[in-house]
Amino acid sequence: MEPTDEFEETERLTLEPAPPSGPQTLDIRFTGSGSEYFRIWIVNLLLTLVTLTLYLPFARARRMAYFQNNTLVGGDPLGFHADPWKMFRGYLLVLVLGVSYSAVSNFMPTLSWVALLVFALLWPALWRASLQFRLRNTSWRGVRLAFVGDLTSAYLAMLPFFIPALALALLVPDMSDPEVVSEEAAQQAAITVGLVVLGFMVLVPWLWARIKAYQHGGYAFAQERTGFTAGAKRFYGLSIKIAGVSLLVLMGLGTLMGVLFGALVSLGMASLGDLVNPGEGAGLLFMVGAGAVIAMVYVLWPLIVGSYMTSRFQNLLWSNTRSPRIRFTSQLRLAPLMRVNIVNWLLIALTLGLYWPFAKVRSARIRLEAMSVQVDGNVDQWVSESLQRPAGVIGDAAGDFFGIDMGL
Repeated sequence: MEPTDEFEETERLTLEPAPPSGPQTLDIRFTGSGSEYFRIWIVNLLLTLVTLTLYLPFARARRMAYFQNNTLVGGDPLGFHADPWKMFRGYLLVLVLGVSYSAVSNFMPTLSWVALLVFALLWPALWRASLQFRLRNTSWRGVRLAFVGDLTSAYLAMLPFFIPALALALLVPDMSDPEVVSEEAAQQAAITVGLVVLGFMVLVPWLWARIKAYQHGGYAFAQERTGFTAGAKRFYGLSIKIAGVSLLVLMGLGTLMGVLFGALVSLGMASLGDLVNPGEGAGLLFMVGAGAVIAMVYVLWPLIVGSYMTSRFQNLLWSNTRSPRIRFTSQLRLAPLMRVNIVNWLLIALTLGLYWPFAKVRSARIRLEAMSVQVDGNVDQWVSESLQRPAGVIGDAAGDFFGIDMGL
């Protein structure tokens, strides 16, 4: 009997697959459906309207739970554990801050810069609390995610965004009474506003790189903390490409308008004078055509430029987010995303907005399934080790103190 037992044990060990130790690729799949989410969306919408937006945090909790529970990473769904009442408390706090700032700006405009300063001082802390709350209440295979970015870095990353607003509040003279504003003061205000806006536009890629470096460099899971490897140079390069695509769209629409007017001139239905003084007949026909081209700008801009920005920005962010044992990859392509967006917008327009939840599901699917996660070593082993480590009380409380979720 003893040799037989030894043979059976050897056979069992041979047949069982060894745990993988090399890199593993975990595909991401989204299993939600538009019809399921439509029922959640319509109830959320009605209750939000009836309660004058007070139901909004509960609606957001239901939406987040649905999308996360239907997001499978390596075949296992993400969990969502947030308490909607804590989200409601955070919503009230943000609502009070917004109403207070609006009241001060309308009734005491000379003190609006004080309200803006208070808002700027509080916002990075609230933003960090939002990230902590979102990650702390998300899990995979029973292990909670976390956001471990410190408060000082949050202020260093976020506060530069408020410098232009503070500059306008401090440098632009009071324009509340146009009758007493001199021409020199008006010119000074115009120059100041122009310089501040121009400077802000130049610095936007750098500021955005700071924000995303802090955010994507603070994710943690099973003792793994991510880092962000893309610098401001990559963001400036992407901004230049976006500007180039925008210019091409405008040039294409301008060419279309020129072709339209040229066709009218060649057919004798319009003249060059109609450009300066459009009247009846041919002039009105040209104006209708120009209006149609301008309407195409509003339609094609988000479909082309928006799709390009979404695909390239997602690929830039997630392909440069990694930890020693976890690497993210995003290969969201422009053409499939544009096709999805075109169909979404057409059906939203035809259904007077009722296709919106179906569009959200289709957009989420194409964006999520363009991503994958590569992990080094045995995932089951280091996830199991993480489950055996007790979480710190302070770490748990930090993510739930405010209960704020701002969708960042």
